[in-house]
Parts: sequence; C-alpha cells; structure tokens
Amino acid sequence: MPETLPEQVPDQLAELLTFIGGHYNYWMVIILMMIGLYITISRGNLIKKIVGLNIFQSSVFMLYISMGKVTGGTAPIITGNPDEVYSNPLPHVLILTAIVVGISTTALALALVVRIREAFGTIEEDEILTIERDLEFPAHEASK
Repeated sequence: MPETLPEQVPDQLAELLTFIGGHYNYWMVIILMMIGLYITISRGNLIKKIVGLNIFQSSVFMLYISMGKVTGGTAPIITGNPDEVYSNPLPHVLILTAIVVGISTTALALALVVRIREAFGTIEEDEILTIERDLEFPAHEASK
C-alpha cells in the first residue's frame, strides 16, 4: 500500500493544479473582490473608499464577462450551420451598461467628496464624524 501512495500523489497534485489553473479568471475575481472590499471597509479616506468600490465593481464585471464566454463559441451571427456554438452576448451588453452606470456613480461620488471637503475641510471619515458630533452636541461653556 505505501508503494502506491507516491504514484497517486503526483496525479492528484496535477489534477489540483489543473483545476486551479483552469479557473484562474475566477480566482482573480475573488482576489480583486476581496481587495476592493478590504479597501472599502478598512480605509477612512473617502477617495480610497471610492477606489475600493471601483475595484470591487471591476471584479463583478470580470465575473459576468467570464461566465458569458463559451469555449469554442463564436459571435451570435446566424450562418446557417445548425451545429454552430454561440457565445451569449447578453452578459457583455449588461456589463457595458454597468460600466456606464459605474462611471456615473463614481463621478457623483467624487463630486460629493469635493462638496464634503469644502464643507468640513477634510475627507477623512473619522474627522468628519468628529466635526458632525461637535456640531450636534456643542461643548457647554463654563458658567461665568
């Protein structure tokens, strides 16, 4: 029995590496998604939060585009061949729309950051919350 174990291990390792390498686009989606989520949650700077959201959004785009690709598929143009395999164009069309919406949302977010900077003098979330708290609950002056 121990003699067959070393022969099985390389086969299993090769299968694992083939599985991981064959799905590299999904691994990249997961990595980018986690990076974007981490940046969004961990950073206090509003610009960095917007960048994190854009990275997260790009990973979602990659996921949908990856799922829309069919191996050996062609553009969905009818050629008369009944055995033709087509790639689904719907995910690509939806992603084009999502990219436009994402750019618009990013522009709006950046405009809001500019207004926040003008109003509070900072774009750090902790400092903004402190300023808002001080405005809402002003310190009482000592009696004269």
